Amino acid sequence: MAILGIILFDVVVGGIGTLSWDFVSSPPENGMEEGGIFPAIFGTVFLVILMVIAVVPVGVLTAVYLQEYTDPQSGVTRLLRIAINNLAGVPSIVFGLFGLGFFISFVGGNLDKFLHAGEGPVWGQPAIIWASLTMALLTLPVVIVSTEEALRSIPRELKEASYALGATKLQTIIRVILPQAMPGIFTGAILAVGRGAGEVAPIMFTGAAYYLPYLPAKLSDQFMVLGYHTYVMATQSPDVEKTKPILYGTVLVLLLLTFMLNFVAILIRSKIRTRRVSA
Repeated sequence: MAILGIILFDVVVGGIGTLSWDFVSSPPENGMEEGGIFPAIFGTVFLVILMVIAVVPVGVLTAVYLQEYTDPQSGVTRLLRIAINNLAGVPSIVFGLFGLGFFISFVGGNLDKFLHAGEGPVWGQPAIIWASLTMALLTLPVVIVSTEEALRSIPRELKEASYALGATKLQTIIRVILPQAMPGIFTGAILAVGRGAGEVAPIMFTGAAYYLPYLPAKLSDQFMVLGYHTYVMATQSPDVEKTKPILYGTVLVLLLLTFMLNFVAILIRSKIRTRRVSA
């Protein structure tokens, strides 16, 4: 905790002087040695929203299937759980290489063959949709495990009461189990947001750009992102001392943005939990 406090203090002290409306609302200028970081902020928020839309439904459906429709002692269930645990331990750079090979070369390349034959690559190149799907795969185990924990915590009496009233298993899942598990599902989403906003390695291969003079308007566009912009400022800048304030400011904005996204998710979870208790 002491080391974390020192790091946060250093980031705040180094970046607070850079923060201004112009810094967060203007694009980089003069080879990114001046100007702001608005394209990177926009790209980070866009990426996280797409990632959550992709990962939460798949993660929740997988958790419901494992918890409600499979035998915990069966070989298939054990195999699935081993796969999920192994997926959580895979280095993030491997996800980036997988996204490059599967999403861009295979899926995107085949889409171009059918939809844009004879034209240049549209989907078979790095894009925000492929970066979001790669990040969704990276955070999928977190959502599955947190949702399963939430499903296990639901009292058995609620399910038995639902069945006693004549509800089917699907009706019980939709109207009883999932509403009760919603705070746990949001917990998984919060953890996914925190990791998705800060990861750099997977999106370097699948969508993030060094510099773009425009914002991503389509799912097939590349984008700037705060994490990769921080990496560029720290390692690729021709004048590190000159760009150091921008580097600190970018890191501070990334932390504040992550806290804000988490806060919004926590607020929604708290409102759902309060509504459930008062119902």
